[in-house]
Amino acid sequence: MRKLVVSLAALAAALATPALAQSVVITNARVLTAGPAGEIAHGLVMIDKGKITAVMDQSGTSLGVFAPGTQVIDAQGGVVTPGFIAPNALLGAVEVRSLGDDVVANNPDIGAAFDVQYALNPASTLIPVARMAGITRAVVTPVSAGGGGGGADFHADDGEELMTAGGGGGTKSAALFAGQAALIHLGEATDILVKPKVGMVVPFGDGGANVAGGARGAEIVALQTAFRDVRDYMRNKAAYDRAGVRDLALSKADLEALIPVIEGRMPIIAVVQKASDIRAVLKFAREEKIRVILSGAEEGWMAAREIAAAGVPVILDPLSSRPQTFQTLGASLENAAKLDAAGVTVVLQGSGGAHRIRELRYNAGNAVAYGMPYQAALAAMTINPAKVFGVADKVGSLEPGKDADVVIWTADPFEPLSQPTAIFIRGEAQPLTSRQIELRDRYKDLSGPYPPAYSR
Repeated sequence: MRKLVVSLAALAAALATPALAQSVVITNARVLTAGPAGEIAHGLVMIDKGKITAVMDQSGTSLGVFAPGTQVIDAQGGVVTPGFIAPNALLGAVEVRSLGDDVVANNPDIGAAFDVQYALNPASTLIPVARMAGITRAVVTPVSAGGGGGGADFHADDGEELMTAGGGGGTKSAALFAGQAALIHLGEATDILVKPKVGMVVPFGDGGANVAGGARGAEIVALQTAFRDVRDYMRNKAAYDRAGVRDLALSKADLEALIPVIEGRMPIIAVVQKASDIRAVLKFAREEKIRVILSGAEEGWMAAREIAAAGVPVILDPLSSRPQTFQTLGASLENAAKLDAAGVTVVLQGSGGAHRIRELRYNAGNAVAYGMPYQAALAAMTINPAKVFGVADKVGSLEPGKDADVVIWTADPFEPLSQPTAIFIRGEAQPLTSRQIELRDRYKDLSGPYPPAYSR
């Protein structure tokens, strides 16, 4: 009842006081809040000054007349959701992979210190494509040079081939760490960074063994050594600067970058597939007393109880079901459903880090088709990633006080034919177009005068 009173009070204020141009009221909508209010069959959402000010049941409510300047949008029974959050993205860091990218450090002296925030391109043509799929935020993750996999799980059919540094033995300890991830928004702006340093990407399994010399056990020992060095460095930085300590495996930049991991302020994003490797990661995190997020986890369902007991979240592609390597022999289309049923916090990702990230909502629909509850799949694209990456107080659900990342859909967003009719990021309306749409419109009708520079 208290929430309804707050919402009505906000509504009364909007009716009584002058409104700015960015004031928006969405009416006649099926509102999927992804929050405590759940689904509101006939709902209303209010936005003012970039924030959500009210989410309420519109049934039986007389709205009256809104203040001048308020934009009223009749959703006509369409669906309103929070903007989706895409993990393991390469948006803003990749355009055409064959021409290079900014997600692989490829430097033997820089691993943990590599930070993708410094190479973000707000003008990337891939951002509007993702935005048209309802994605309003993304976690950009670096890729391990030489370790394979990395922050995004690439497949040959993605059209994106991983650029490596050769891998194998001899790679310095820096290669154990792919670098630091960053959270971005997908709005039109010159600065899209929201929160840097949200996770430290570390490859395990075959990828980790590759950078550690060819054996899984060697990687764990190397990581233990690296973390011990970080703790020694933290205890006596002055001695390090005087060269008064033993030789350390990592550079000073990497040692500094790993301090938040040791202190529990930054989780490691462990790229891992095989059930036995997952258990090894959980044991390593428990012994080192560090926070961890599992990424990939194709065989996660086989260790679901252990993952849930450890309170570790999992980022996964629900369509990853082909046993392409011995690491993924147990991959299953029911992975997301089984992990969710076990009580694991599941975060869904699109198939590919940039060019196919738009498929996130389709992947959620497929997860539902293979047993994941609808509301759980919605949470896995909204409030779950917001919680995992520490921004649930600002985004991830439609609640008063949060940033107005809001999408209006013609119908169920999990259905491929459903399209957005309005997208707001931080309360600002976004253009409903992309380079692909503009090219389609330019060339779809050639019966009249040809567009400039076009000939048969």
